[in-house]
Amino acid sequence: MRKSLRGKQIVACGTLVALIAATTAAPALAVTTNPVQRALDQVTVQGGAPGAEAVVTEHGRVTETRSGVGDLTTGKPYPRDAKFRVGSITKTFVATVVLQLVAEGKIKLDEPIERYLPGLITGNGNDGRAITVRNLLQHTSGLYSYTDDVLATGDLESLRHRGAEPGELVALAMKHPPLFAPGSSWSYSNTNYIVAGMLVEKVTGHGLAGELTRRITRPLGLRDTSLPGRGDEQLPAPHPRGYLTLGGPLVDFTDFDPSIAGAAGALVSTGRDLDKFYSALLGGRLLPASQLAQMQRTVPVPGEPGTDYGLGLFHRTLPDGTRYWGHGGDIFGFATLAGALDGGRAATVSANEDPLPDTVREATETAFEVALAGK
Repeated sequence: MRKSLRGKQIVACGTLVALIAATTAAPALAVTTNPVQRALDQVTVQGGAPGAEAVVTEHGRVTETRSGVGDLTTGKPYPRDAKFRVGSITKTFVATVVLQLVAEGKIKLDEPIERYLPGLITGNGNDGRAITVRNLLQHTSGLYSYTDDVLATGDLESLRHRGAEPGELVALAMKHPPLFAPGSSWSYSNTNYIVAGMLVEKVTGHGLAGELTRRITRPLGLRDTSLPGRGDEQLPAPHPRGYLTLGGPLVDFTDFDPSIAGAAGALVSTGRDLDKFYSALLGGRLLPASQLAQMQRTVPVPGEPGTDYGLGLFHRTLPDGTRYWGHGGDIFGFATLAGALDGGRAATVSANEDPLPDTVREATETAFEVALAGK
């Protein structure tokens, strides 16, 4: 899970271990006139990530560019139409469902979460009566991020098959006092969206996965997008392997229980589906104008000039000055950036390693900017 589309990272199910960049000379890049290919090769050939892809959609035309391998053991290339874990991009989907329920009169943005989930947010100064639904979606609740505790041991292998129920994750956060009074500041917290997922389930009486299917993926024809349940550890084919480092060589972490990320970051999708989703969302196909305007009502992200956050959406600026909406996602083995311009052009860039060394992350962010800007 990503705190922003550039710079500081908050990982939905990431890691706190230090990364050491390779000191050997990087291979030379192949000659190409395709700027997206050149940018992706900086991620893989130069940077050392196993593989990466960029999927760009504009006026219904989809262009996919790939670099590197999808499987270090077999050497197979990064697959076409690859399915991967999208991490915190899940948040935009969840926020969209919440706002649909707002439009239906089933949820009020500025009502306290206590009204819908009584007794959930309590203890150590946490008070669900003071935190609104808007605070949750906007990361202005002040709630501690449960992932900080989950990752504190640094023993990532112990998390591979652990999984978790949403209430268990919220309980971890309730062991800590709030970071600030609700609405008085901004801090990225995965706990916010675990609670938002529970809100959807409470109000609808249905599981979050089913609501995402009924309200978003089926209407848009996103056939390769789904929210895995607890114990659903394998990615559907075709998919690259996902890698991370435990302080040494890269480790295959493709198979693991993503329920520990839940509504904050467990979604599986493809670049094609994510492009279609963001284009549809920003084009007004998923939300009435009033709720889309609420989603795009932003607050500044402290310490990151030019970065703002709405309700499940970041608002940032490309190097040429163009503003765009989107989100990033980091989860064991996969780093992803996705977003769209107001004109409809959308792009998704993903790499099958996470966390990434800083220089490779910067190269990935550059590749995304190149893909979205088209230059």
